[in-house]
Amino acid sequence: MEVITTHIPGLVIIKPNVFGDNRGFFLESYNKKRYEEAGIKADFIQDNISKSGYGVIRGLHYQLAPYAQAKLVQVIEGKVLDVAVDIRKGSPTYGQHYAIELSAENKTQFFVPRGFAHGFSVLSETATFMYKCDNIYTPEAERSLLYCDEALNIDWQVPMDKANVSEKDLKAALLKDAEINFEF
Repeated sequence: MEVITTHIPGLVIIKPNVFGDNRGFFLESYNKKRYEEAGIKADFIQDNISKSGYGVIRGLHYQLAPYAQAKLVQVIEGKVLDVAVDIRKGSPTYGQHYAIELSAENKTQFFVPRGFAHGFSVLSETATFMYKCDNIYTPEAERSLLYCDEALNIDWQVPMDKANVSEKDLKAALLKDAEINFEF
């Protein structure tokens, strides 16, 4: 597998080895030992799958420490724009985001450590999104940043008149007002 670091410390792109022939393909989507050797030391305990249609924007979600979650995300059908925002106080990249296209075609994975808000937009007709978490979902610790906060300047690659956003996400906080308890 190929491991690519980003300009934001902690965010990692993983390109798994894909073995294909006329029958289809095979790839190893996770191997704890290999990922630890690559510097990803999360102890994943929960897997989630969501399916959404074009224009859906989910996020930007995070859980307050000590309930924070690191995530290893990938798309198994369709295409999304995946986004992580650094919300670690004291980080040289605080408030900056990294966006990457994940698709069933490119089979790329994205590791989002604790201390980041995370979300995605669906760019294909439908997308099935799969992610591993290193902590359980804790509703009382969940917080969200407003996906369209001008301070974040995220291009979701979906026309805003076509965006499909939950009521909960429409009520999310601006970065400047958000409850955040992560340190770099």
